[in-house]
Amino acid sequence: MIAKNRKTKETDITISLELNGTGKSNINSGVSFLDHMLESFSKHSLIDLNVECKGDTHIDDHHSVEDIAIVLGSLVAESIYPVKMMERFGSANIVMDEACVSCDLDLSNRPYLVYEVKVEGKVGRFDTELVEEFFKAFVSSARISAHIVALRGKNKHHLIEASFKALAVALRRATAKNERVGIPSTKDVL
Repeated sequence: MIAKNRKTKETDITISLELNGTGKSNINSGVSFLDHMLESFSKHSLIDLNVECKGDTHIDDHHSVEDIAIVLGSLVAESIYPVKMMERFGSANIVMDEACVSCDLDLSNRPYLVYEVKVEGKVGRFDTELVEEFFKAFVSSARISAHIVALRGKNKHHLIEASFKALAVALRRATAKNERVGIPSTKDVL
């Protein structure tokens, strides 16, 4: 288990994770909907995850959501780089009732995000525009390339949760051990 703390004027965050865990989580982000998404992410990625955040949610949830993604992404990067004996590429389509979201990713050490999930407004008190902010910060800090695309769906909760689960399963598949691949790059470095 590795851990990291990030303290700013807006947030005080401590996160620990075990990349090759069992999917256990203890999440207290101060943002209830994000707690639910991170619990799903942990469960389906099989990453053991502990998140504690004290943020300025009296203003809004933006700083907490983005800063958690920064810390989480940097811990993932610390766990996977340099990439060796891992599949490197991962893909998943996750269905939740009428919604289906695809995530394809590459442990490339080159951050890039394609995010095509159209959700607007709120889910409960949660601003749906923060989902893209989370993924931008996560992908940048984890130094991965990820394409998260809604194939169909209408329900905002389903689309967002399927996005987190698709990222989780694709990440689990990309980090799967495979000794035969060595360093999975023709450049011999990632």
